[in-house]
Amino acid sequence: MATSDQLLVVIDPVARRTDGESVRIAKDVLSAGANMKLCLPEGPEEFARALERRGSRRPVVVGDDRALLRAVSLLHRQRELAECVLSVVPVGSVLSLARSLGVPTGAVAAARAVLDGAEQRLDLLVDDSDGVVLGALRIPPATPREVPAGATAVSAWAGRPWLRTCQFLVRTLVARPPRTTTVAGPGPSRLRVEVDGVTVVDLDQPVEAVSVTPGDSGVAEVEVRPLSVGAEASPVLAEGRTVTVSGADFRYRADAVVSGPVRTRTWTVREGAWGLTLPVPG
Repeated sequence: MATSDQLLVVIDPVARRTDGESVRIAKDVLSAGANMKLCLPEGPEEFARALERRGSRRPVVVGDDRALLRAVSLLHRQRELAECVLSVVPVGSVLSLARSLGVPTGAVAAARAVLDGAEQRLDLLVDDSDGVVLGALRIPPATPREVPAGATAVSAWAGRPWLRTCQFLVRTLVARPPRTTTVAGPGPSRLRVEVDGVTVVDLDQPVEAVSVTPGDSGVAEVEVRPLSVGAEASPVLAEGRTVTVSGADFRYRADAVVSGPVRTRTWTVREGAWGLTLPVPG
């Protein structure tokens, strides 16, 4: 059985706007099976205050992956995550994280799991800026950017101001849609990836993508996909407790949030750092 029948049900405002019917169903099931206090925050500040004032009640987040991540992040920063068992009823359009963690995505099944499920301790990735990753961390390939097609030509005429004047007059008289050209933009093309202090891939090896996920027994699973030339290159696999990525400015997607750009970031596995109520196998 669940660890407490005293629930604080926090309904994310996005869930209320996007799927009011699922929210209503979840409320009905939870209120029928437990002593429930309902909270309807209108923004992040009220969401945070609700969790801070939960008392002995077990928090239940009704919302999407972002709402779940917000709750875990807040409890982590308050240094209360280890002692708090979270429950979630996934409602919204972004539910891949909840699904990957084993939470049912139907309102009735998820609410029943809150009432009848059991706590499962899960690993967590914590970075050197105190950010958390519950599921997957990915550094995508470099993305192109668009610039005006004439930008290079104009810069080449820097010493000929009369040419720039003519060009301006022609563009003013002849209206036409601006043309763009795609050039390589900044991105994670050359990165150093270190696992437990050992270099897995260095800056001299271009990479297409890097992924890091919490594995089992306090280790992270790392996959680096080298840039393929001709035949597809085999991914480089590694496991460890600490993963450091450095190099040119890069962005990364941690669960449902894109962060960066940064030049270096270190993630450390915290084994069994948080508890989530999940259905009992059977």
